[in-house]
Amino acid sequence: MIYLELFLGFLKVGFFAFGGAYAAIPFIREVVLSYGWLSDEMITYIIAVSESTPGPIMVNMATYVGAEKGGVLGSAIATLAVILPAFVIILLIMIAFKALLKNNYFKAVLGGLQPCIIGVIAATGAFMTYKNMFLTENSGNFLPDIKTIVFTILLASIFIFLKGYRKKSISPIAFIAVSAVAGIFVYGI
Repeated sequence: MIYLELFLGFLKVGFFAFGGAYAAIPFIREVVLSYGWLSDEMITYIIAVSESTPGPIMVNMATYVGAEKGGVLGSAIATLAVILPAFVIILLIMIAFKALLKNNYFKAVLGGLQPCIIGVIAATGAFMTYKNMFLTENSGNFLPDIKTIVFTILLASIFIFLKGYRKKSISPIAFIAVSAVAGIFVYGI
């Protein structure tokens, strides 16, 4: 009986918890409390653990509650139930998307969205770069962080050199790895 309750409870969470993980937490809490699976205090602990472990919060919480109430099989059932609705919805969207890709109007809409997405990503990168180049002191004044400014100019120069002058494509993963290693040397040593 517990396995069916876990499946139905977390299936409900999977279907109706929209707005991201933090928006789903009250709904998960309501479902778990309504079935009497855990106390409110224990749910708070699970939320803290779910936030600090890798993976989506809903999946982590479902896995933990399922394991607590039904062992390994319970965790598998609860996890499957919470991801099943999203999986089915994405599958249906991909089927529809494949058919839509043949439509010229839809292709035009996607073509128009691409510059917008590039702009949003560029604006976010510029904002984060600016925000990290200046330190805020207790008085609220912004002081330039020379190390960060030099590091940013160096990385931008490398990117521009490889992309523009050498006409080579640079892998984003390789660029992130090089930046991380350089960051460790600049800020860690």
